[in-house]
Amino acid sequence: MGDERSERWQPDVLGEHFEQLTLPLGADNEGEVVATLVRHRPPWRLRLTRGAASGADVLYVHGWSDYFFNPELAEYWTNAGARFFALDLRKYGRSLRPGQTPGFITDLADYDADIAAALIAMGHAAPDGSDGADAAATSSNARPLILLGHSTGGLTLSLWAARHRGRAAALVLNSPWLEFQASKVGREALAPVIGWGAKVNPLAQLPNVDLGFYTRTVAREQEGEWEYNHVWRPDRGFTTHPAWLNAVLAGHATVASRIDVGAPVLTLLSKRSTLQARWDPAMASSDIVLVVDEVAERTLRLSQIGAVARIDGALHDVFLSRAPVRAAAYDSITQWLRGYAPHRR
Repeated sequence: MGDERSERWQPDVLGEHFEQLTLPLGADNEGEVVATLVRHRPPWRLRLTRGAASGADVLYVHGWSDYFFNPELAEYWTNAGARFFALDLRKYGRSLRPGQTPGFITDLADYDADIAAALIAMGHAAPDGSDGADAAATSSNARPLILLGHSTGGLTLSLWAARHRGRAAALVLNSPWLEFQASKVGREALAPVIGWGAKVNPLAQLPNVDLGFYTRTVAREQEGEWEYNHVWRPDRGFTTHPAWLNAVLAGHATVASRIDVGAPVLTLLSKRSTLQARWDPAMASSDIVLVVDEVAERTLRLSQIGAVARIDGALHDVFLSRAPVRAAAYDSITQWLRGYAPHRR
């Protein structure tokens, strides 16, 4: 696989069949910067599986205040015939180092370095040896590349694909954060204030609007099904800062200007949103982070070939929903892959 050497891959926190590779990215004013690539290494008999994604490589990127911890997601793609990789971006999860500001970034394009390092390790280096910034560049790897992004990761990958057209064969977006919750009007009103704050005090602490309801629906210790590291995924999220929010709002504005990712796009969304300040049982079967109707409208502008699957009962992270809901989401991906996503037979 590309330039990867077996001795560089180490056992991962997810246990058997998972390995991780540290990707050095230099240093900033907080010290060493790294990203971490995780790969699924199932038994050999499963690596020969032929399915809707046969011969493809999948790269997953998580959302805000998050990291990759879902073995079932990896197993779905492996069973579909793909090789599965997940990337913990700089200052998230496996890549977070002591003294760093969790999740902090001032420009989402800075993640190009993280993604480039991951693609090189996967064997998907740009053919000219660059990071693939040339819009006409295609991967030197014959295996199709499918990008899979959740929330802010979906925004990051959409922007990356638009800047690197031809690199990805398809995108699957899981509740991508493509527009601010207060709509375009709210974003445009807030952006100048946040932009000023990003210049004056980029690391100021913004008010925490996460009341812990999402964790309540996900964590096994509460009402969910999932075990994970609560340091890497805090119950009420990482502290947010003006410079980070400014970067996200800039990404939203770019998407609103109509980008083209140059590949088919499937977006998975819950059927409904429940955004309110008091707990409601409906939060256990809806998106309590994004306004899904606005995201659905935005996502259809990303590509000439786009589809939206609205999954009844889905949470913000569709793949952390109840088992029957997850099964419906996986079925939607399989059906779409058979019709639109390139793969190598």
